Amino acid sequence: MKSLKQLYKIGVGPSSSHTMGPVKAAERFLSENDGCEKYTVTLYGSLAMTGKGHGTDVAVTKAFGKRNVEIVFDAKTKCAHPNTMDFVGFIGEKQVCRMQIFSIGGGDILAAGETYTEGRDVYDLNTFEEIKSYCVANGMRYWQYALEREGGGIIDYMRKIWQVMQCSIDDGLKADGILPGGLNVARRAKTLSTTAALKETAQNHEDRIVASYAFAVGEQNASGGVVVTAPTCGASGVLPAVFKYACYQRGFDEQQICKALLTAGIVGNVVKTNASISGAECGCQAEIGTACSMAAAGLAELYNMSLDEIEYSAEVALEHHLGLTCDPVCGLVQIPCIERNAVAAMRAINAVSLATFLADSRKISFDTVVAAMYETGHDLPESYKETSIGGLAKLIGGSN
Repeated sequence: MKSLKQLYKIGVGPSSSHTMGPVKAAERFLSENDGCEKYTVTLYGSLAMTGKGHGTDVAVTKAFGKRNVEIVFDAKTKCAHPNTMDFVGFIGEKQVCRMQIFSIGGGDILAAGETYTEGRDVYDLNTFEEIKSYCVANGMRYWQYALEREGGGIIDYMRKIWQVMQCSIDDGLKADGILPGGLNVARRAKTLSTTAALKETAQNHEDRIVASYAFAVGEQNASGGVVVTAPTCGASGVLPAVFKYACYQRGFDEQQICKALLTAGIVGNVVKTNASISGAECGCQAEIGTACSMAAAGLAELYNMSLDEIEYSAEVALEHHLGLTCDPVCGLVQIPCIERNAVAAMRAINAVSLATFLADSRKISFDTVVAAMYETGHDLPESYKETSIGGLAKLIGGSN
């Protein structure tokens, strides 16, 4: 598995796969093929169907700077990967260079004919069972295994990640107005954080505050603000909301949060390595489901729960997102994406609660649920995988 630095990335929203990945792809293509008179970039699959809503064309055009580039949306041609891009360079009318690149989720890219090699392999173990067995044999926590493999510098990186996550929450809680894109979605994080319901119970209060944190990050992402992929931009509000509320509730310090981020990262890395974190490939279960699982595992670490209880927390969180479709209205990361972050954050907390008294009776391993998610994702119809032609996207707004 790769470094957690490849999982937790600081970037600009609204989509790691539809903006961060295509920009990186454009930069890579130009690094090898600059100097042409004109270029075309053809977007296929999910990129073609929801690229306008995600701002893919704007992001790629900016990456090309002052060069002459035409963006083409081809929603009809079927490709090997749902997030496929063809970059072509011309001198006169003659094609002189061509590269096909896939945006595989979390801001990562892969050129046709390559295997995923970004960054060296940091982890020699790839399944959760292997990692847990190693930790048991060596008397370690999951975060200690990550620290052993990554080196001490990863703690400083996690501090930076946590700082950016908190800034995303703080900035989102202060902001007012309507989100860009044409759906006229009003920012609601600020209201959620300050307006209590009549006769608010302790549980109502927790739900409202957790939701306000998740909304804050989701709204920052939707407006093109800075967020951390955890594991993606579209699911970036879940983990920060859970960890921020844990700090608010129990006063956990930065060092404890860093350990929780490492634990959560191991979970996310297992999913990314053995399945997918791409909504275009496996539906929203791959994004929000993974984010919920990461948050649950990290929270369980904050509570100093056993290795089995941490696994159970992660497993429950992912299992009960199986089959979740990716159907963004008009291709925008707003409806149902922002609310979905809040729901998943609350689910992560509930998953940890279940693990405190059910972990010893569990029948399903985390690896099994990861495999089930991947299989389910590939069985989902294309219309429910970030194409905006099915589900809520079809019934509410139609495709963009």
